[in-house]
Amino acid sequence: MKRNTGRNRETTKNWRPATQAIRSGTMRSEFGETSEALFLTSGYSYDCAEDAAARFNGEQEGMTYSRLQNPTVQMLEERIAIMEGAEACRATASGMAAMTAALLCQLEAGDHVVASRALFGSCRWLTDSLLPKFGIDTTVVDGRDIKNWEKAITPKTKVFFFETPANPTMDVIDIRSVCDLARSKGITSVVDNAFATNVLQRPMEYGADVVAYSATKMMDGQGRVLAGAVCGTEEFIEGPLLAFTRNTGPTLSAFNAWVVLKGLETLDLRIRRQSNNAEEVGRFLEQRVEKILHPGLPSHPQHNLAMRQMEAAGPIFSLYVSGGRARAHALLNALKLIDISNNIGDSRSLMCHPSSTTHHGLGEEARVEIGITEDMLRINVGLEDPIDLIADLDQALSSVGL
Repeated sequence: MKRNTGRNRETTKNWRPATQAIRSGTMRSEFGETSEALFLTSGYSYDCAEDAAARFNGEQEGMTYSRLQNPTVQMLEERIAIMEGAEACRATASGMAAMTAALLCQLEAGDHVVASRALFGSCRWLTDSLLPKFGIDTTVVDGRDIKNWEKAITPKTKVFFFETPANPTMDVIDIRSVCDLARSKGITSVVDNAFATNVLQRPMEYGADVVAYSATKMMDGQGRVLAGAVCGTEEFIEGPLLAFTRNTGPTLSAFNAWVVLKGLETLDLRIRRQSNNAEEVGRFLEQRVEKILHPGLPSHPQHNLAMRQMEAAGPIFSLYVSGGRARAHALLNALKLIDISNNIGDSRSLMCHPSSTTHHGLGEEARVEIGITEDMLRINVGLEDPIDLIADLDQALSSVGL
């Protein structure tokens, strides 16, 4: 492989984020291709049996099997790590594979986790259903108050796990305060940063130990592939996380890695434009519905904190239409431009009803506790002209009497 300066950390650390997103981590073959090469191979050959033994023993650099390493996947991992300001990154087959691996690789029976109550539905399933099956206790807290984190700590607490902004309640957690508390107690902090990405928010700069992503969302950003990523120290990524992924196989395919690499090239442009569009749409909706939860608008109770931690609020927010599920579903059914979809981070505008889709598995009591009521809708604002989006929302709102 012919390598260019995209793999030289001393060079790339001085690049601005937009440059890192295009150039960092790049390897080139003897053909000198400008776009990253796509290596569709499951295995690798060796010049001699001794080379094979040396690679498996860790004495020789090189690939052994694509469940462990692949040149295309490695380029993605290095690029995300550099953009994150992390020592290393491990890519996975989906966002939930990333979240599961980031937790299970460092936990064992008898350990205790403190998690924020406002998480993606499948992440709550991890904390509420999966971890207890392995003898790992979880305490779920309102993560907005640092006192709740402190009260929940036990001598067996191993991990703090939270998402900010949270899906779909848009709770904003003070990253520095929670991570400082965790570090003072010898607890590892794991942050789900999928809504913001490292373009708008870099949790490690506020003390986070591990940052996990659904790269399916903004990093791909065009609804094409599933992918995930976990960032942390080299000791964590090459130690417990590698051992877990090596033997359980939540491996990202080379093709999906290549697609996400292409997505990263436009991430900075997309997420900033979508953030601006979402603010414009949010200001319109604020005048028409009962309540909206948009961290970028002064009406959000944690607006000031959000703006201290984030460069912009991102493309996703929630709204309440009053009238329960019937009116919420009626509004969705009246949309003509915006798609009904449970995905987020897409360049297309999407809208869904969390109570009956993404967070259905939580159960009604848990949903109501964190504010996911039957009249809540979540919107992902895309790259369309916001005037067209507002017109579509206007007619849909009017059709349901709002």
